[in-house]
Amino acid sequence: MSKLWNEWELRIMVLVSLFLQIVLILLGNRRKHTANNWLQFILWFTYLSADWVATVALGILSNDSEDDKDDRKDPSQNSNFIIMASWAPFLLVHLGGPDNITAYSLEDNELWLRHLLGLIVQLSVAVYVFLRSWDDKSLNFLTIPVFVAAIIKYGERTWALRHGSSKHFRESILPPPDPGPNYAKFMDEYSSRKAQGYEVSVGTVIETTTPMVLNHSQGEIRNESIPDALSLHDGFNFFRIFKILFADLILSFQDHKNSQYFFQNKSWGYAFQVIEVELGLMYDMLYTKAVLTYSRLGLFLKAVSFSSTLSAFITFCYLIVIDKAYSEIDKCISFVLFSGAIALEIYAVIILLSSDWAMLWLSKHKNWRVDLLYKSISCLQKWFRLSHTKRGSNLMSQFNLISFCLKDKPVKCIQIQKQLLIYELLEKHHYQHSETVPEELKTLIFEQLLDKSRRAVDIEACKQLCAHRGDRVLEKWNCHASDAIDWSIKVEFDQSILLWHIATHLCFHSDASNNSECVNHQSCKTSMLLSNYMLHLLVMCTFMLPNGIGQIRFQDTCAEAIELFQERKYISERNQACKVLLRVNTEIPPSEVKGDRSKSVLFDACRLAKSLQSLEETELNWSKEKKWEMMSHVWVEMLSHAASQCRWVHHAKQLRKGGEFLTHVWLLMAHLGITEQFQISRGHARAKLLVS
Repeated sequence: MSKLWNEWELRIMVLVSLFLQIVLILLGNRRKHTANNWLQFILWFTYLSADWVATVALGILSNDSEDDKDDRKDPSQNSNFIIMASWAPFLLVHLGGPDNITAYSLEDNELWLRHLLGLIVQLSVAVYVFLRSWDDKSLNFLTIPVFVAAIIKYGERTWALRHGSSKHFRESILPPPDPGPNYAKFMDEYSSRKAQGYEVSVGTVIETTTPMVLNHSQGEIRNESIPDALSLHDGFNFFRIFKILFADLILSFQDHKNSQYFFQNKSWGYAFQVIEVELGLMYDMLYTKAVLTYSRLGLFLKAVSFSSTLSAFITFCYLIVIDKAYSEIDKCISFVLFSGAIALEIYAVIILLSSDWAMLWLSKHKNWRVDLLYKSISCLQKWFRLSHTKRGSNLMSQFNLISFCLKDKPVKCIQIQKQLLIYELLEKHHYQHSETVPEELKTLIFEQLLDKSRRAVDIEACKQLCAHRGDRVLEKWNCHASDAIDWSIKVEFDQSILLWHIATHLCFHSDASNNSECVNHQSCKTSMLLSNYMLHLLVMCTFMLPNGIGQIRFQDTCAEAIELFQERKYISERNQACKVLLRVNTEIPPSEVKGDRSKSVLFDACRLAKSLQSLEETELNWSKEKKWEMMSHVWVEMLSHAASQCRWVHHAKQLRKGGEFLTHVWLLMAHLGITEQFQISRGHARAKLLVS
């Protein structure tokens, strides 16, 4: 058995390496617009395995080359080693990886120096194997062009990782150094004029620019047959400006005002479309080879790489296939490696032509060649089921606390999961699901932020607008005077999320049990969606929310709810659970009974729910629809507060998982001027001598 494995291990490893590259290039781009845990797991496993398998295969080749070829008295044995040694550059090509996934996560970009060292080491090993197998045969010469392609592919990956690292990404965005006006020369002139007896004073001149006009990209579009041509141009133009937010830099005052002016005069649909383009371009910059692929140098390198591999393959088919000196199995494997390398390059070109970058270029040109190219690309897109118009998942994850505490979803293979000690790891994922972001929700968010945008006139106003997390809505709806509701906004943010999440669901089930038509109202649906989404962020993406003890509060709240439900064993559905919670007497505040040892907010949320329900019974005499409209506005303000407080690096991390809806809201706020990342000054000031 060991003898059979020693004979076949290299062949198997090489074929497995090729298979992993196929999986990566087929699925690598899908995570850009698909939020799926299985896809993430497959890509994670494949990404890590691909480098490991290729490295191990190179190690096996290096180990085999230690046997002196003079000791191989059997000519067939020497020929077999020569053809196997020709696989070394293919393994380097595999280490270079496909164009559409250079980094699985942002942390991979920070390890670009490790990949550079790996390039040097693995290239040295491959060259060593190649030199040890040199025998003046035609196959040796065929390997050289593949080496050229391998060096290009591996070098491109290392360069892309380096550019995606936080330090170099920021440096690539920084403007050129500006020393400003020549102070020494100015003072020399000042002293000279003063010595001549003139009265000299210093004035200030403010240099300003005019704001950009709407539809500023319209003139650049020559080919309107390209889908979403206008949003592509606007998205690309704003991406060149707003990518500095992903480097923790600040906008100029003029860029801030230009963007604010532009988006205030656009519809919600177009605004979100432009943002999707921007985030798609940012994903390409951070996780793919786009920084090099879509440049002239990148196109040249791709042409050299493809032509080198193709010429070597044609020569291989002409000279080696009919050569009886080599093993038929090894010749078949070499043929598969050549075919696979060329097929992957062709598929990479198809992906390149289907990208937003290519469509942007096509929209700027109008002639019969461009039209023919676009028609060909469209046919290829249909054949390979590719689309450049799908840029984000358009999903928002949902997590319900009461459902989680009731364990009302059957879990498959629960005993096996517990035996493998993975049940607790997967339990929360089991109670998580996704919903499509409705157009009504996007409209509501855009309208609310548009109203805020008109008040974002300076940095202080922006700070106040970003700080609001429901209090502004309560004030607008005259609910701030009553401590019965206002207190729930003044506590820590994670506590507010839990309070309003539970209270929202209690109100929903209370109204539903009374057969109220308001549960079908759009405001009610919006509130439920945002409630579950914000709890998902608290439980599954805590790093995207402001610092706090949200996890502790969630655990304690779940523990108290589970204890209550277990005492009343008849509770098996959410409706029953909500009725029981609302029947609990909360006249005395829970903190006076339990103290502050437990961080549970379960019965505080019951108090809040009763206060919200009482809005219909007090002198305010609200309708149920009005109550739900107010609650939906509170949730939108909580969402915008969370978006503004999340750091750019966390927004960027979520791009590899189909994008987070919170990131779209964050960028929309920045475009509407609701951000603290801009300069305060209104223009460039320079001094001027006033001589009299």
